[in-house]
Amino acid sequence: MGEIIVNSLGDVFALNNLLVIFLGVFAGFIFGALPGLTATMGVALMLPITYGMSPTLAMMALLGMYCGGTYGGSISAILIRTPGTPASAATVMDGYALAEQGKAADALRMSLYASVFAGIFSGLALLLIAPQLSKFALEFGPAEFFALAVFGLTMIASISGDNLRKGVIMGIFGMFVSTIGIDPIGGLSRFSFGNDELIGGVNLIPALIGLFAISEIINKSRTAHIQSKEEVSHVKKAASSAAAFMKHLKTIVKSSAIGTFIGSIPGTGPAIASFLSYNEAKRSSKHKEEFGKGSMDGIAAAEAGNNGVTGATLIPLLTLGIPGDTVTAVMLGALMMQGLAPGPQLFQTSADMMYTIMFGLILVNIMMLLQGFFAIRFFAKIKNIPVNMLLPGLLILCFIGSFAVNNTVFDAKIMLVFGLIGYIAPKFGFPVTPMLLGIVLGPIAETSFRQALSVSRGDWMIFVTEPISLVFLLLSLVSISLPFIKFLSNKKRSQKA
Repeated sequence: MGEIIVNSLGDVFALNNLLVIFLGVFAGFIFGALPGLTATMGVALMLPITYGMSPTLAMMALLGMYCGGTYGGSISAILIRTPGTPASAATVMDGYALAEQGKAADALRMSLYASVFAGIFSGLALLLIAPQLSKFALEFGPAEFFALAVFGLTMIASISGDNLRKGVIMGIFGMFVSTIGIDPIGGLSRFSFGNDELIGGVNLIPALIGLFAISEIINKSRTAHIQSKEEVSHVKKAASSAAAFMKHLKTIVKSSAIGTFIGSIPGTGPAIASFLSYNEAKRSSKHKEEFGKGSMDGIAAAEAGNNGVTGATLIPLLTLGIPGDTVTAVMLGALMMQGLAPGPQLFQTSADMMYTIMFGLILVNIMMLLQGFFAIRFFAKIKNIPVNMLLPGLLILCFIGSFAVNNTVFDAKIMLVFGLIGYIAPKFGFPVTPMLLGIVLGPIAETSFRQALSVSRGDWMIFVTEPISLVFLLLSLVSISLPFIKFLSNKKRSQKA
């Protein structure tokens, strides 16, 4: 075993592997930062390029793209209020507020450090406790997935701020949007209103770009002609990196653990992990009022949560042959293309390759830290570009990103519709983030709920007789009760006043 580990470390630090990792991470930054070009798309496009490579080189390139793309989404989320990927949707809530306060460099650095720490954390989990986590992940059935989705939906109460009632309405509206298209159980079309293009449902990427990017472009365009003499991004005046990191270390560690746990469960994904981590950070924070208005803890939690997923999704892939999310599904194809069949026997037949992948994941995150550290100074200066010059370019990128999802103009139209919703709804006090949460978690909740009832033949007790499901439902009850109690107490105080 010792000889295998030494040989694997030697393979990882070979010059050609380091070069491939560097290029993969760099490409991941670009795909993650550009709206609509997700990490999944980047890995899928890179797959044919790796066909002629050795298995080690191929996996290093794909891992670099995966981790770089997951972090890259936070760049545009912080700078232009546009999540480059769905995984960075939670980062928008505090990242853009900090950038508007002239702390773009601080926010980008916190995002980078939290992402790298979480990536290494999940890589170590993959290396040390992969079999145990994969066995626990197998315990998740439809009832457990439904309870997890319900727990995620309770976050609507905490991210709605003072507009709890309106936040719940937007969350329900988001869940309704997620039901448009083909019934996942019955296979029938619903709510398509005779439109063939709606049969496939509303894609998350155009909706995401519309809710955040297009709405912000409309808002900014109203004052684009006003010149500001203030330098918004104070790169040289950024806070001490080490001090800022240590200040938020507790949140980063906790969120990394949440991301690793969620990532090890097949079919979840970084968006859920990001929102769950953000919610937990807000719940345990002594400064809850800062969340949504520019909290470093919020960025640290969101980015540690979504990047903690990267290594964890490889756990079910390598140990069981089950892809943890869409990206690892593409990686499954890459491994099989190289003649490697993921599963329990892979550790016996190709142990050196498995350890190379595990050590390679850690090295990818170190490379991401080095590249990101030097790139932040450049990224932060984007906030200094005059708004009237920046907006046309952003609008073009939004259209390209939406079109690229399915290569249809219809997705661009969907983007514009959600852009209007994202622009109009907040003016009446309706927050848009709960709607996004409903769109993300709605399909998981509905499909798992109906599958669980099918398995139990209509017996609702399946949700409370399964221990994991019961725990998540109890956590959901606690999570939703606290904001409602606060909401009612504030209402009573206002009536007395």
